[in-house]
Amino acid sequence: MLIKRRQFLQTGSLAAATLMLPKFLKAFEKNNIAIVPPGNKVVVVLQMSGGNDGLNTVIPVSNDIYHKSRPGLSISKGKALRLTNEVALHPELTAFKNLYDDGSLGILNNVGYPSPDRSHFRSMDIWQTGSASTEFFTTGWIGRYLDAQCADCGKPTQALEIDDILSLALKGSAEKGIAFKDPRRLYNTSNENYFKQLAAQHHAEEHDKPVDYLYKTMAETLSSADYIFEQSRLHPSKANYPQTELGNNLKTIASLILSDINTKVYYVSIGSFDTHVFQQNTQQRLFKQMNAAVEAFVKDMKNSNRFNDVLLFTFSEFGRRVSQNASGGTDHGTANNMFLISGGLKQKGLINELPDLADLDNGDLKYKIDFKQVYATILNKWLQADDKAILEKQYDYLSFI
Repeated sequence: MLIKRRQFLQTGSLAAATLMLPKFLKAFEKNNIAIVPPGNKVVVVLQMSGGNDGLNTVIPVSNDIYHKSRPGLSISKGKALRLTNEVALHPELTAFKNLYDDGSLGILNNVGYPSPDRSHFRSMDIWQTGSASTEFFTTGWIGRYLDAQCADCGKPTQALEIDDILSLALKGSAEKGIAFKDPRRLYNTSNENYFKQLAAQHHAEEHDKPVDYLYKTMAETLSSADYIFEQSRLHPSKANYPQTELGNNLKTIASLILSDINTKVYYVSIGSFDTHVFQQNTQQRLFKQMNAAVEAFVKDMKNSNRFNDVLLFTFSEFGRRVSQNASGGTDHGTANNMFLISGGLKQKGLINELPDLADLDNGDLKYKIDFKQVYATILNKWLQADDKAILEKQYDYLSFI
């Protein structure tokens, strides 16, 4: 039975949203596989959604202001995982403590941006687009990286997000990443008869470009989704990962890293860290999940001799206020810390100073490092990309790579 054109138009937006594949994945079909060269650098972005409380993550355990500002939330020296006499980690971050000890962890403090915004949506947009708080970009920093690196498929690269919805960070003007939860589900969906019938019926219409675009997107998906699935099965990770959402997602990423797929950037999230009330239990639960998943991933990369080529970094759209609120939590703040994890770090441990709790901006931390400096450093030094063109401004590089 033929599928009506009107029916496709009604469902086309759903098909495009769930099956969006960038055109450069055509380069990865069976007869044109780009083998990953030795030393291929990979970035894994771990988004801590909701605004994680950085002061209870990287803890100034000897700071009296910290303890006085948080009589019910501060973590004592006896419970925290001590890094130095002044600094400790949250008790659940045992794997991060081990990474610090073996020189595989870098900690950046006071990361933020000028004129911070305390809205989850707006601040996340700022982080994902790599814009200033006064600018409104419609493309993401990773998407613009794809635009720059993947034009005409001259140098096949790609970005994958392990999620059902593609984040703004991976949307460029011409190129986009792809979001999926599971390679098998993507493969099964793209190979349903419904989509194959649609593709077989379509003939390009000169004056109907939106419809042609939907068909083109679908056709590219049908021809390319199986490649991602096949690559995920070539060298499936045999390591033990925790049976949590993040654990499963990092295992998927690990299997792709170990395959021949030339993916440069992976994007994954955990949350929500929006701890206005009962912060201790929420942060402890999420940190326990994150710690176990990252521990398994790092062990997997080390055992596979890929850890030196993989850089995992964390970020959250903002930190929390210094003082606790009346509900056993903390409210939206500003600057925060970031974790950098890799066997290829040049600068390790505590890369810069802790926040100055005696010098606040109306109760909030003052940023010292613009997060776009982190992006510029990764783009330039790790991915060998033109950071100035991608970020639309020159930022000073940092020294962690």
